[in-house]
Amino acid sequence: MIRKIINIDQEKCNGCGACVDACHEGAIGMVNGKAKLLRDDYCDGLGDCLPTCPTGAISFVEREALAYNEKAVQEAMQKKKENNACSHGCPGTSAQQIRISPGLASSTMAKAESQLAQWPCQIKLAPINASFFDKAKLLIAADCSAYAYARMHEDFMKGKITLIGCPKLDGVDYSEKLTQIIKNNDIKSVTIVRMEVPCCGGLELASKKALQASGKFIPWQVVTISIYGRIIE
Repeated sequence: MIRKIINIDQEKCNGCGACVDACHEGAIGMVNGKAKLLRDDYCDGLGDCLPTCPTGAISFVEREALAYNEKAVQEAMQKKKENNACSHGCPGTSAQQIRISPGLASSTMAKAESQLAQWPCQIKLAPINASFFDKAKLLIAADCSAYAYARMHEDFMKGKITLIGCPKLDGVDYSEKLTQIIKNNDIKSVTIVRMEVPCCGGLELASKKALQASGKFIPWQVVTISIYGRIIE
């Protein structure tokens, strides 16, 4: 049937996820850092998501689409509620700043303290805009580098906002997401920590492309870690 339904312009979408929260039917989801209409029959065509979009990426179109299936929506939402132990969403995808208390220690803590300053830290999950990016020194690191290099927290993460990823496993080009983060926030410097393996070159390339595309002059450096956990000069 021909009916009114939303359309999301992928070029304009900045990946903020506001429309996902506004859609009461669960018709919209995040795919590779962009909002996407997941199912036509979940969209009621009322457009609660439209006013929440900061970039004007959402509009109405009339096209061939499945009819709105209220019963299917209710069943899906009930199943999601039952399966989701975190009723307000997974805390791993909720942006929050971690404040480290110097000298904090207890019998259950190791002597070395975590230097992770924000959450989430995955590039795919990180928001485009967040308060913790303001005047931040940005660390873009291969996710396995912290396992290879023993002093990752102390030598690289301390005093920085950390974003991690693996282009081979995620199968995405991070350059667009990183460009938006660098362009839309007051980033003071960028440190790229990669592994010596060839596939990790994708992370370095995406970071360099993002720096160039941002149009900003920002100090940056690349550090390469060997598979034996040593810094390669």
